[in-house]
Amino acid sequence: MLRADFSRGRLLMIRTLTAVFALPIALAVAGGDVTPPSVSIQQPAGGESYNSSSQQTILWTAEDNVGVASVEVQVTFDGTNYVTLVPNYFNSGDLDWFVQNRPTTVARVRVIARDFDGNTAQATSLPFTVVNAAVGILPTTLRDFDLPGSQPAHPNLLDEPETCFTCHANYDEPVEPGFNYKGSMMAYAGRDPLWKAAVVRANLDAPESGDLCLRCHTANGWLAGRSHPTDGSAMMQSDLDSGVSCALCHSLVDPFYQPGVSPPEDADIIAALADAPIDFGDAQYVIERENFRFRGPFDDAVCAHDFLYSPFHRQSALCGTCHDVSNPVLARDPETGIVSITTFDAPHPSPTSAHMAAEQRTYSEWVHSAFNTAEGVYAPEFGGNRDVVRSCQDCHMRAVDGRGCFFEIAPIRSDLPLHDLTGANTFMLEVMKDVLDGEPGLNIAAIDAGIARARYMLQNAARMTLHRDSGQLRVRVENRTGHKLPTGYPEGRRMWVNVRFLDADNALVGESAAYDFGTAELTEDPDAKVYEAHHVVGAEVAAASGVPEGTRFRLALASRFDKDNRIPPLGFTNAAYHAFGGAPVGATYADGQNWDDSHYALPEGAVKAEVRLYYQSVSKEYAEFIRDNSGTAGVEFHNLYLANGKSTPELMEFGTIHVLIGDLNCDGRVNNFDIDPFVLAIVDPQLYEAAYPDCDRGLADVNGDNLVNNFDIDPFVSLIIGN
Repeated sequence: MLRADFSRGRLLMIRTLTAVFALPIALAVAGGDVTPPSVSIQQPAGGESYNSSSQQTILWTAEDNVGVASVEVQVTFDGTNYVTLVPNYFNSGDLDWFVQNRPTTVARVRVIARDFDGNTAQATSLPFTVVNAAVGILPTTLRDFDLPGSQPAHPNLLDEPETCFTCHANYDEPVEPGFNYKGSMMAYAGRDPLWKAAVVRANLDAPESGDLCLRCHTANGWLAGRSHPTDGSAMMQSDLDSGVSCALCHSLVDPFYQPGVSPPEDADIIAALADAPIDFGDAQYVIERENFRFRGPFDDAVCAHDFLYSPFHRQSALCGTCHDVSNPVLARDPETGIVSITTFDAPHPSPTSAHMAAEQRTYSEWVHSAFNTAEGVYAPEFGGNRDVVRSCQDCHMRAVDGRGCFFEIAPIRSDLPLHDLTGANTFMLEVMKDVLDGEPGLNIAAIDAGIARARYMLQNAARMTLHRDSGQLRVRVENRTGHKLPTGYPEGRRMWVNVRFLDADNALVGESAAYDFGTAELTEDPDAKVYEAHHVVGAEVAAASGVPEGTRFRLALASRFDKDNRIPPLGFTNAAYHAFGGAPVGATYADGQNWDDSHYALPEGAVKAEVRLYYQSVSKEYAEFIRDNSGTAGVEFHNLYLANGKSTPELMEFGTIHVLIGDLNCDGRVNNFDIDPFVLAIVDPQLYEAAYPDCDRGLADVNGDNLVNNFDIDPFVSLIIGN
């Protein structure tokens, strides 16, 4: 109990310091002064012309006989609707401001001053002009990327993860939130060098598109109003270090209020929004407005802060906030799937996944899967203490035994969500060791544990089976996940089947999808099966941008999938996937099919095949594109790519199969030594399998009717005599 009280005291001290030094608040005194402050604005004076993204200084004077407690600085770009630049700001008289790219001739600045008795007054500048000075392929502005939900200059200044680690780390590494979070890419979302380079390219193609990226990857800074310029250069180091922070996820409000289910406080939070979300995705989040009040999935939490029980935190929709990603510049007809460019310099008219061009659809893939059912899917390999999994959290925050914080009075739960948030990106976690080298926040043990968990996920994400079919090898890859395999970011991610045919001397006589681990080159022969998405520039965007149709790796311009043969999850239907923009392209999957078959002709001399299923986070082609097209950030990433194994492929599955019919003892030859095992395969299958565990009784199917019986005897004799 003393430990809990001591921690609460530390947290209250942090709260007090934050309030005193960061958020000056006017405290009304009963019967006090009623004279409002006097406020005037010196700059802008009116008539100026500011280039977008230029740094300008707003100057004002605010005075009061009892003192000015705080000011709020606002701006309007349409002459009517004001948005806050900074709330509860010191009366310093000046504010450096990166001018947002919202072209207009009627922009104004407003300063609202509040004195210590609660009296307010305001001043408004004369109109000034904002010019679109962005240089890019498309003429986009920040308005093109406006989306519903909570907006910058939000009153809730989200804590850095280190604040949370005071109570949620350093007590039980295998299950505590802090250690496991530090082994996830969520923790490093704002420091990810590939992401940074991709943002550079996106802003060059569609100016201001980086704002959409910053909403999730650096949400603390985005909500604080530091996302302009949209290259992230105005972010504080703490914004980048916070990544997808604890405070972000635990401040998320279900945007669709459910009476009797949602916390009652949410009704007012949603009602206060200027534009409430109509869908999940694209970081259209709604954020708790109270500082130091967090939400979670338990109603009996023991905390040093205020908390609300939130059923939303058990729902996949929470994850969908950032794991369905669309391009708001591109409109999509949900019936025909046709994509067109929206009106530039204006928000998307219907910002839903169905009506915008898809970039990522991991959440929608789950929505339309068997995992999103009351029955769920039996998958104890993913669920920890759960045998049946249903939600994103069930697999990616599996249930473990332990406490959620270090208080000894906190409940020991059997369904504690492990805050590992594990995906498949082993490579980038390795890279982060170099990125963070020498920094006090680097925890190599946590990252290595995260790599091991990601590798485990990959090794359980698919099931591969091998068969002989009419003189061919058939390889089946079954998707065991609740989304496409692979899923998520479409650029550079791929999974492939590598087949090596060997002769009796173990010499290679044929190979499909050979990978050179030295050069990182994948050979795509005619039989190669590579599961990936090719996200390309479509005809209309090509016409508007001058970028050739079919160009890959231009994420902000991509409007069409020329290939998407990724394997859908259990419960897939073509109609549902077409509706949200995730239909297969260049591959055919029947409704309900969560597997894919590949067939390979047997080369002459082949007696067995070794088959490997590989996954790679970043292809050589994408790494080199980023190097050549994303400036200094691209070169920096490519250097890290070279220094960390060139995104060494991860082995997901491995299997061998003997393919020489009649070779019942599997010595690579058909001769008299196969007679006894052949007879055993006919008369006593179990004894055969016990005697020859590395062989396959199917090799006795000499007549090719997919049965092993007496009808195979004559063909087998002929085979022996012929050899």
